[in-house]
Amino acid sequence: MKANLSIHMYARASKANTIGHYPIYVRITIDGKRSEFSTKKFIDPKKWDEKSMRIRGNSEEARTINSYLDTIRLQINQTHLKLSFQGEAVSLDNFMETYTGKKEKARTLVPIFKNHNQKVKELIGIEYAEGTYVRYETTLAHIQKFLKWKYQKDDIDIMKIDNIFIHDLDFYLRTEHKCANNTVMKYIKNFKKVVRICLANGWLEKDPFINYKSKFIEIEKTFLTEEELEALIHKNLYNDRLDLVRDIFVFSCFTGLAYIDVKQLKPDNLIKGIDGQLWISTHRQKTDTPSKIPLLDTAKEIIEKYMNHPKSNNDNTLLPILTNQKMNAYLKEIADLCGINKILTFHCARHTFATTVTLSNGVPIESVSKMLGHKSIKTTQHYAKITDRKVANDMESLKAILNSAINKDVTSKQSG
Repeated sequence: MKANLSIHMYARASKANTIGHYPIYVRITIDGKRSEFSTKKFIDPKKWDEKSMRIRGNSEEARTINSYLDTIRLQINQTHLKLSFQGEAVSLDNFMETYTGKKEKARTLVPIFKNHNQKVKELIGIEYAEGTYVRYETTLAHIQKFLKWKYQKDDIDIMKIDNIFIHDLDFYLRTEHKCANNTVMKYIKNFKKVVRICLANGWLEKDPFINYKSKFIEIEKTFLTEEELEALIHKNLYNDRLDLVRDIFVFSCFTGLAYIDVKQLKPDNLIKGIDGQLWISTHRQKTDTPSKIPLLDTAKEIIEKYMNHPKSNNDNTLLPILTNQKMNAYLKEIADLCGINKILTFHCARHTFATTVTLSNGVPIESVSKMLGHKSIKTTQHYAKITDRKVANDMESLKAILNSAINKDVTSKQSG
């Protein structure tokens, strides 16, 4: 709704100076509300034309002051047009704030997001992994592209971020960028963190995510079965590089360590555990949570095999691991050679440890969770799939218990 604006200029007698000249005042009225201010120009009241709101005559003084008054009128009208064009409801208060330049500069999304990302970058290795920083930067890049796509702008006032904005961003990521559901959810989650910062600082009055409902779709984790793991372990590869990659992958299958945690292992991470046996004691880089893992024989043998490897000695690492990209490339080749019809990545080893090596063999989920370095059992449940074998074993145990009870009852009746 367009506000009614009127401008009135007059010579104010009550503020006359010592020589009897009156100051020229400007009165702005918007929808019945008024505000006045002085132009700081004084005139002889006899020369003032109330109807035209100008000084009479063509003197140098008249031309100078009238030109100044015209400039004020122009600035007032331009302010009114600016607020109307921006779609803001024009009130006397926001009009005068804008006109006088006292209105607080609007906070916009991109600088706030960049400031957040910079802090994350400075905390790499302290609170965050580098990958976390990269993901926030990617999220910001997608949002900047979205702003261009939707609004033809490079930035946006955070006050304009509402539920419609969130849904439009979701739609953009799914359609224009062809992102899968869980990828969209990760970007939205990163964006939501920045929105929470705005809410915490009082820059936003209402949470735009209140009516946004979407959820992660649980994806079945890839892991090796016992038969596939055995085939991988015993396959003759006849290639030192493939043999190395296979061994380190198997090491992860028997320890549950992620790639970055294996890469950062040093001889100092080997300790004597509470049982007097060899353990690995480390902190997961992703969550900075402690992880203590008793070493199984297969993992011990791999450590011993590469104990004096030149790369391990030069880097002071426990194992001579390659880059994650190279490891995954070789693992695909190894899978083909072993007849494993799965897309094998290094992270599959962590899932294999949680399912085939531990849970399927009766290790309680609480113990698995602690070894994986998870903060909650809920996280472990996402990683660990209870296999059909575990279900079968559990049911066999139940059958044995039930049969034992039945046989005992029959024997008791016969003896009676």
